[in-house]
Amino acid sequence: MVKSKQGNGDGTTAVASKQRDIQREQDQRDSGKSRAGNGQKPKQPVQAGAREQPADLPAQHIDKPGHESELQLPPRFMAPGYEGSNKLRGMVALVTGADSGIGRAVAVLYAREGADVAIAYLSEHADAEETLRCVEAEGARGILLPGDVKDPAFCKKAVDKTLEAFGRLDVLVNNAAFQEHAESLEDLSDERFDETLRTNVYGYFHMARAALPHLKPGSSIINTGSVVGLRGSAHLLDYATTKGAIHAFTKSLASNLVDKGIRVNAVAPGPVWTPLNPADSPPEKVKEFGKSTDMKRAAQPEELSPAYVFLAAPVCSGYITGIVLPVTGSVGAI
Repeated sequence: MVKSKQGNGDGTTAVASKQRDIQREQDQRDSGKSRAGNGQKPKQPVQAGAREQPADLPAQHIDKPGHESELQLPPRFMAPGYEGSNKLRGMVALVTGADSGIGRAVAVLYAREGADVAIAYLSEHADAEETLRCVEAEGARGILLPGDVKDPAFCKKAVDKTLEAFGRLDVLVNNAAFQEHAESLEDLSDERFDETLRTNVYGYFHMARAALPHLKPGSSIINTGSVVGLRGSAHLLDYATTKGAIHAFTKSLASNLVDKGIRVNAVAPGPVWTPLNPADSPPEKVKEFGKSTDMKRAAQPEELSPAYVFLAAPVCSGYITGIVLPVTGSVGAI
């Protein structure tokens, strides 16, 4: 028997009619918005932190490896609203990529929390000396360790010099990175892929292996991952691959070391204003950097560094290991 299009007497006709009424109302709203140019003001950058952060970035491109002193807009790393409370008192941290960006911001807050800091970096001597000056201004001791984390001999030397200077090692922050965009897989040479992989993955592996014999219960390793390691990136194929590997390395090493009381975690930043991006992207893209996040702006390094304090301090995160903490400026990062 064929049912009548008028309904079958069970109320579904009225339901369908009500739904069409709702649809027509929304269609009219949509049509009105279309005629009015969508009728919406552009969304403004979100400011939800301790102080208002820059929303507009300069259209600037710099040469690798990238010097913080070259940036037209100086990255904010001092976190003036952050007051130390001796969360890392008596501890020693070794931070790679600590000459600038996130690494510098982490070094400064670690010093503010009472830790001495070994500052490892590639060759940006002036930037590294500024980081050291800031660490010492916080009342902590610091040393400079120039070298290439791709070289396992340097990694061992860096750990040895840290122990020689301070007598112990409690926190390793793997943060050094290489990034260069590519439009397609065909543009990625073996040499470029190898440079990215060896810096971002091998470097973390070499540093962790060198540090491990000297870490005690309560020590920690913190790796810098990335939002692109969580969701991928069309034009950062090799970089995103390494960051995904770092996340897996973090969880695997955490499982391996948990019985020793050594915690291993990662921070996955979203877009952050450091020399890394303007040393990669062309000026017109740098200007738009971070505006696709839910907060419509890139972060400043001082908005990331407290997460590294949290993961390093046993009083804060003694029951946390094997996590990848997203600090991305967007909802639903994982």
